[in-house]
Amino acid sequence: MSEGRLIVVSNRIPTEAAPSGGLVVALHDALKERGGVWIGNSGKRVDAEETAKGLTRIAETPYERYSFDLTEEEHQGFYLGYANATLWPLFHHRTDLLAVDPDQARIYREVNERVAGLIAEVVQPGDAIWVHDYHFLPLAEALRRRGVRNRIGFFLHIPFPNPSDLPALSERKLMPGWLSAFDLIGLQTRRDVSNALDFLRDSGAEILLNGRLKMGDRRFEVASFPIGIDVDGFIQAAEENADAGEHLRLSPGERLVLGVDRLDYSKGLPQRFAAFGEYLSHRPDPQIRATLLQIAPPSREDVEAYREIRQELETITGRVNGEMAELDWTPIRYIRRNIGREILAGLYRRADACLVTPLADGMNLVAKEFVAAQDGADPGVLILSHFAGAAEQMEAALMVNPYDPGETARAIEQALSMPLHERQARHLSLMQSIREADIGWWTRTYLAALQKPLASPGN
Repeated sequence: MSEGRLIVVSNRIPTEAAPSGGLVVALHDALKERGGVWIGNSGKRVDAEETAKGLTRIAETPYERYSFDLTEEEHQGFYLGYANATLWPLFHHRTDLLAVDPDQARIYREVNERVAGLIAEVVQPGDAIWVHDYHFLPLAEALRRRGVRNRIGFFLHIPFPNPSDLPALSERKLMPGWLSAFDLIGLQTRRDVSNALDFLRDSGAEILLNGRLKMGDRRFEVASFPIGIDVDGFIQAAEENADAGEHLRLSPGERLVLGVDRLDYSKGLPQRFAAFGEYLSHRPDPQIRATLLQIAPPSREDVEAYREIRQELETITGRVNGEMAELDWTPIRYIRRNIGREILAGLYRRADACLVTPLADGMNLVAKEFVAAQDGADPGVLILSHFAGAAEQMEAALMVNPYDPGETARAIEQALSMPLHERQARHLSLMQSIREADIGWWTRTYLAALQKPLASPGN
C-alpha cells in the first residue's frame, strides 16, 4: 500500500509558524517528514453563518494547517459541556461530577459531523487520518458514513473509563460504534487497554486470533502507546535555565518540593497540600525547612467543579501557612498562572523532589520532564501516584497512594533524606525508561501500527 499524507485532527491547533512543546513538535515533525494536513479548532467564537465558510488556512509550513471555528453555542455544548463536563469526569472516574444534558450531547455529535464533513473535503486516497482525544470520539463513524475508507487512527490522551462507570453515560450504547469505526485505538497504558477490551467485549465485540477485534463488519485494534517527551530538548532547556531557582530566594539549606499541574480535580491537589502539611507537622527536625512550590494554571474556570477546587486549595494553603510559616519562610507557595516552559525546566532542575500525585491521569508528562531536567550527579527524587499512567514505566520512583496523606508525607520525608547513591541509581533507571520510549518513539510506533494492512475477512 502506498503511503499517502498524514492528516492530524486535534481540538486545538498551534497557530505559530514554529510550534513548541513535545507533542506539538512531534506531530509537526511527522507531518513535515511525510507531508499532510493538520486540522483543529481556532479557538475563535463566530456567528453560525461564518461556520459555513469551512476551513481557514493558517501559518505557512512544510505541510498544510487549517482551522475551523465554533459558535458560542457550540463552544458551550461541545467543549465546555459534553467534552469537559460529561466525558472528562467520566473518563477520570468521577461520575459524581458528570453532567447529563441531552442538548450538549446533541451539539457534541453535530460538531463532530461538521468536522467530518470538512475532513472529507480534503482527504485523498492513501491518506492516513490520526484523530486526537475525547473531543472527537464519534468522528470516524461520521467519516465512514461519508464513504471515507482511509485508515483512521485515534489516540486517547486521558484514561479510558472503568467499564463499571460507563453506564452513567446516557450515550453509552453509541460508544461501541464510535470506537469500532477507527482502525487503531491508541491508549496510554495496559490498564486502559484492559478497560477498553472489557467494555467492548461486554458490548458484543469478538476478539480474533490475531489480537484484533471484530464488531459487525468492522475489524479494529486496541493497543497501548505510552506517550513520551523530547528528552534531549528538555535536558538542554534545564541546563540553559539552571539559575531559575535563584528567583525563589530560598534560604541556605531550604529544600524545594515542586508540583506542576493544571488546576483540575483529577490532579489530587487538595490531597497533596494536606500531605505536605502533615509532613511539616511530623518532620523529625522542626528546624528543617521545606517549601512546596505548586504551579497550577487555571483550566475551564467557568465549570463549577473548578471554582470549587480553587477555593479548597486557597483554604488549605491559608491554613498550612497560617500554622507553619515564619517571618522569613512560607511553606506553600501557590502560583495560579502559567510559567514558561524554559523557567519550568530550570525549576525542575533545582527541586529536591517533585510531587506527581494525580487521582487519575492518562500519562502525566511532568514526571518525565522532571527526570529529564535533573543533574545526574545530584538528582532530585520523583514521588509518583500509582494512578498516573507514567507509573507503569517509571517503577524507580517513590510510589504513593495519593488518597493517603500519611503515606505521601512519609514519601516526602524519604525523598528529602535519601542518600546520594540511591538518588543516582533511581534517576539512572528512570532516565533509561524515558529515553527508550521518548516522543519520537511514540510517533513512529503509533504510525507504523496504523499503516499495517487490515486483516483479511477470513482472519
